[in-house]
Formats: sequence, C-alpha cells, structure tokens
Amino acid sequence: MTIKSSVTSTAFSRRGFLGFAAAAASAPLLAACGGGSASQGGGSAGGTIKFWDMPWATPAYNDAAKKLAESFSGSGSKASYQIIQWNNFYQTYSSAIASKTGPAVSTGGGFQAFQFAQQGQIAYADKAVEELKKNGMYDDFLPGVLEPFKSDKGYVAVPWQLDMRVFWYRKSLFEKAGVGLPTDWPSLLEAGKALKKIGAFGFTTGAGAGNNYGNHSMIMMMVNNGGGVFTKDGELDLMNDRNVEAIEFILELVSNGIVDPAAVSYTTDNMSAQWKDKKAGFGLFQVNVPKRVGDTSGDLLVADPITGPHGDKATIVFPNNIMMYTNTPSQEASEAFLVHYLGQIKELWRQKLMSALPVFKSITEIPEFADDPNNVKIVKDWQPIAKTFASQGNTLNANLAALDGGQALNQFTQTILTGQSDAKSALQAFQSGLESVIKK
Repeated sequence: MTIKSSVTSTAFSRRGFLGFAAAAASAPLLAACGGGSASQGGGSAGGTIKFWDMPWATPAYNDAAKKLAESFSGSGSKASYQIIQWNNFYQTYSSAIASKTGPAVSTGGGFQAFQFAQQGQIAYADKAVEELKKNGMYDDFLPGVLEPFKSDKGYVAVPWQLDMRVFWYRKSLFEKAGVGLPTDWPSLLEAGKALKKIGAFGFTTGAGAGNNYGNHSMIMMMVNNGGGVFTKDGELDLMNDRNVEAIEFILELVSNGIVDPAAVSYTTDNMSAQWKDKKAGFGLFQVNVPKRVGDTSGDLLVADPITGPHGDKATIVFPNNIMMYTNTPSQEASEAFLVHYLGQIKELWRQKLMSALPVFKSITEIPEFADDPNNVKIVKDWQPIAKTFASQGNTLNANLAALDGGQALNQFTQTILTGQSDAKSALQAFQSGLESVIKK
C-alpha cells in the first residue's frame, strides 16, 4: 500500500462517522417522506439482495468485498454489490430509501442505522444474531462490541469493524528527551514539557478542515476521567466535575505549549506529516499509524493507556456496522446474507486491506494481523477499555449523529485548542449548542 493510498483510506474510514452535520439536517426531510410498504427496492425482480458498501480503504478493498458479497447464495437469492461514495452519502441513502430503490443491506455511517430506525426503515437484526449464536460467531465477538447496538426494539445493526483511538509515541524522541512514557496525567504533562525542549509536541492533534481528531481528543480525555457527554440514561451532562477537570487539564497542556499552537488548523495530512517529520512525540490517532505516515521503522509504537486522576482508564471507539432495511425482496435472505458476509470478512484482514480493528477474536489471531505487535497491543490493552460517544451510557442512538462532527463539538474543540476560554464557560457553550440540535 502506498503512503498516498494509506492516507486516503484513513480519511475515508473516518468519514464513516462524519457528514452528520449534514445528516442531522437531512433527517427531517427523509422523515417527511414517510415509511410506506416494502417493495422491490432492496432487490431486483429475481430476488437479488442489493448490498451497498463504502470505500473503506483503497480500491483493492472494494474489489475483495465485491467478491465476498457475490459469493452469497442462500434462501433462493443472490447478492449484488455497489459502492456508494462518502461524498453526500447520507443524502444518497435518504433519496434511495425514500424512492424504494435503496439497498437491502449496507455498511455506512456509524450512526446511520439509528437514524433510519427512527423512521421505520431498518429491519432489526435479532434473527441474524440468533443465527450467529447457533454457528458460534456470537461467542467470537470481542468483549462489548455488540451490546451498543441493542435497542428496546432489538438489534439495530451488527458491528463488523472498530475505528479505535489510541495513544501513539515515537520512541526515539522520548529517548532524546530523556523522559519516561506517560502513565497518568501528571507524567503526560511532564513528558510534554520535556518533548517541547527538543522541538516536539506531547499531545499531537488537529482540528482543521475534515479533521476530527481534535474532537476525539476532547471526548477521550473526558471518558478517561470517568466523564462523558451523556449520563448513563442518555441525558446531556457536559457540566459534570469530571469533564471540567479533563478540559482544565487540556487547557494546561495548551498553555504549556505541549499542543502545537497551529493544531487548530491542521488536517489529518498535516498530522501525519508531523508524525513522519519527528515533530509529534505523543498523541491520539488511529490503527496502523506507521503505515499511514510512511514510517515502518519500528520507531512509532502504541503506548499504554494512561490513568486518569481518579483511577479511570478509557478511550473512545467508533463501531462500524452492517444494517438491514425493511425494503427487501426477502427478510430471510437479507439475514442469510448478513450472516454469510460476516463469515467471510476475515479475508479482508488476511489481505491486509483494513485500517481498523476486526470485531471477531478469531481474526485478531490470524498471522496477517497478529504479526504486528501494535495490533496485538491495541486488542489486548485498549479495546477492553474502549467506550463510545454515548458515554457515560452504553447504548448508541440517533442523537450521537448531532454530536459527532457537528458544529457544537467543532467549535468547542477550536475554543479549547486556542485557549480562548475557561473550561466551564466552554463546556456551557458546548452544552447549549448540543441542546439546540438533540431530540428529547
């Protein structure tokens, strides 16, 4: 994989959870279209299951996924494969579903299934999950990855890959700075000050156009302190003491020059360049950073999780999922396809086409994945402590679309990275911004 392709694939991967400022605006338009009865939109007259997928990586990924999808033959049906581009993807799905020309099964945005479920367009996956229990795949899920998709009406979707956020570090810079790796917040501050003396940054992030790692850093530090945007019951809770403490700490990092003053304008490509050019010593990023930035020398490594002031350890994860729609030639065939496809996706990691964690333990054990010690460390140390944007709650919902990539979070992040406010005032503005777009 070339460096360029690697960068592109990662940008696309993240888009699985973005576009939801637009998505939130589009949702009422779709809701106005109404549900209607099922027709042939999810398949052709011959009973073909239409599977829509996204460009999660390089074109080689889509070529491989197409073969997996088209290998399906069950319940008297076959499957077709279509790529949907990330540009305006939510509108593409909305229009197709409204006109009953959409898919029967698809991947897509991380909270897409919850938005369409509100509109009665999602077929719940409980029967497919029962089949996964029968064939042993249910017990193969990594801990906690399926539960967030269980609503009071059933499983809204089934996860297939995890977009994980973990701390990375450059070993040679820590050696040059003569400082130990962070284990908690005080040592993170200490390491950042030492790295600054040698011209490197100890909390690498960015909040420029299309870059949401700054947003993720804010939420990650909140949950790493036992806080979060929501209560366990899903109510907004930005002003809790743990969040205030976390944002005060980030502001301390900013004031000490441990965050690059230009980070507020950095794209993901700018961040990758910082890591490659040895200006980034420590920071939150995705899986496969060495391949992404073009440095596989072994100098870029996954750090241990750090402990918050009250003993908490946590990071954030975005679980990408596969969803089924009510508009299908055969719900039984949709379920059979979903189970079949999940049974085949190991091949995508075997060919090293994915820049995300698999959801199945058996895939994490194949040589093509496990021969990378960074992958092993992420699965062992980071995945078990990963929480979603729903924290402090556990269940995903449509309101998260208004949070992820929305203007309220973007503005909050930029305010903090530029040190333009105190923690409580910034959190209050963030809360007010979310209250205006979140449905009660």
